[in-house]
Amino acid sequence: MSPTKTRAAAACVVSCAAVAIWVIHAHNEELAADDECAASSDAADCSLSALQRRTQRTANLNKEAETDMLASDATADTQDLVFETVSESDTQCAELHSEVNSNCSGTIDWIVGGGKWDPAAANWFKDMEAITGVDYKAATKEDFQRLYYCAPPGGKACGAPPCTCSKSPCTKCLSGQMAAAGRKVCLDNPDNEVACVPPKTPMSYKGRSWPTLKYPGTQEMHIFAIGDWGGMDGSLNPPEGRTPIVAYTWGVRPGPSVFPRTRWDLFHEELLCSHKEFIACFNTMGKGEGCPASCGFVEGVDTQPQQLVASAMKERAAQKDPSFFLNVGDNFYWGGIEKTCGTPMGQISWTAHHQFNQIYENVYQGPGLSGKPWLSVLGNHDWGGRVFNNGWDQQIAYTYASERWVMPAVYYMVPVEYPDQDFSVDIYFVDSNFNDAQEPSKDPEHNMCGAKHNPADADCTVMDGPASIESCPQYFADLWTEQKVWLRKKMPESQADWQIMVTHFPCGEDGENQAFYRELHVQHGLDLLITGHRHDQELWLPSMTWKNFMGGLTCFVTGGGGGITSEGTPDPSNQTNWYGEGQYGFYDLTINKTMIYIQSINYTGEVLLNATVYPK
Repeated sequence: MSPTKTRAAAACVVSCAAVAIWVIHAHNEELAADDECAASSDAADCSLSALQRRTQRTANLNKEAETDMLASDATADTQDLVFETVSESDTQCAELHSEVNSNCSGTIDWIVGGGKWDPAAANWFKDMEAITGVDYKAATKEDFQRLYYCAPPGGKACGAPPCTCSKSPCTKCLSGQMAAAGRKVCLDNPDNEVACVPPKTPMSYKGRSWPTLKYPGTQEMHIFAIGDWGGMDGSLNPPEGRTPIVAYTWGVRPGPSVFPRTRWDLFHEELLCSHKEFIACFNTMGKGEGCPASCGFVEGVDTQPQQLVASAMKERAAQKDPSFFLNVGDNFYWGGIEKTCGTPMGQISWTAHHQFNQIYENVYQGPGLSGKPWLSVLGNHDWGGRVFNNGWDQQIAYTYASERWVMPAVYYMVPVEYPDQDFSVDIYFVDSNFNDAQEPSKDPEHNMCGAKHNPADADCTVMDGPASIESCPQYFADLWTEQKVWLRKKMPESQADWQIMVTHFPCGEDGENQAFYRELHVQHGLDLLITGHRHDQELWLPSMTWKNFMGGLTCFVTGGGGGITSEGTPDPSNQTNWYGEGQYGFYDLTINKTMIYIQSINYTGEVLLNATVYPK
């Protein structure tokens, strides 16, 4: 290959990732599928299966895209390559020109041969210092290998990290691991295991109690609840040969970008807006021929719902000063943390670090927000959406690298006391994702255990997760059964004035046509159920007996956090296909000894609906 073509090819490798994904979308409609669309729908009309593709498939598609764009030498970068996904728990280093690194070695040779002085290099290698501890201008060949192993610009990933580099440890993807959580409870009592000591696996603290949260004072006490809030991190260079988390032409940017799902009528019988049509709406801001009015696209709202909800929360938090936040899951679209499970629990991967910073830390800050605990559960997208082996374990590990993120296990409880107002609350955090864990051959666009999107050898046993596609449905069924036993034991033992349960799947979806949740309320004293998953705001009152069969239990769905587009159009003048009172928003709970006053807050800060709950 000529020097000119070599440089052009390398330049495209580090700058054309966004273009490549559009070539993929344009020529591979089979990659369009969304896990929220109907099982009977055409997969090509739903959403981005591309965001779930792994290693070989991704490598081949990227190569096809690059070949189309560059028409490069037939001998250059056209072979089928197999990425070796090496987990950080058992990382093996290798020389740059070893077989495992054949995908990235040519690019790195070009970079160290002068490519790093390209005018665009500062943008290409923006992650270099955070990952390696050195500036890209001073970086060695091995430092670039480390970068391309951890966060490859343009997707030309190395299969193994270097054995030597400028700043060790060379096999890790952060130049300095994040400090342990600086929570007051850990400063006062560093031996408190659940809050201060990372577990051996994400399952080690199942069913354990977080240290009691105490809120003195006689002022009005508030709790905010939110779900389905974490958008796509379009500025991430994913590892392991994964494609960028990008869905439309302007999605390659810092901060969150909303995932555009399909829209259906109220009864989910008529497709109002296919994924392809919704993408056209985003690319043209609703002005193109491919964006029909039935999409209900609202420019300025659908394009930035997470930011709008966060802004409304910030404004209200400055006034109400919530004690903490209840987070019902789906924290990162499309598939949670974009790496394979297996990072040691005492470490935070570069991918998790980047996604948490871009989608969470840099978004939810300000008076009344900063430093407040986010008590969290996993949603189906956090497990991986259509796979089970993404970095769900890293969301639990982040508990021990954060002062406010709380998720010590897949299920746990948190006692809360208000000593000056003489009342207390027990909050149970539960994983209800068995609802999306079906037999591998079934419903691949809704199925964490599906054979279509999971790697054939998918295995999270190193993290006490599912061992295989075949055993995956039973794993989640057993986890749900285990939690039911736990709840039936813990709730009757509670001496608290209030009992609240937080889980991902919507009101009533307990696998028993609401019978289990009815039992928890009627027999065991559950006062309030807080859920998400459906992408809107729905307050389920006991009087709504046409859908609420939970024996008088109040519940709400707070799935309108803005990480994914809403079920219906957010246009308030067109509520024909709304399930609840709003589309994007959150809830504000005012709590005291005798009542919980629930307010549904729109993304504009408007109060849409309210209700009062009394103790059981």
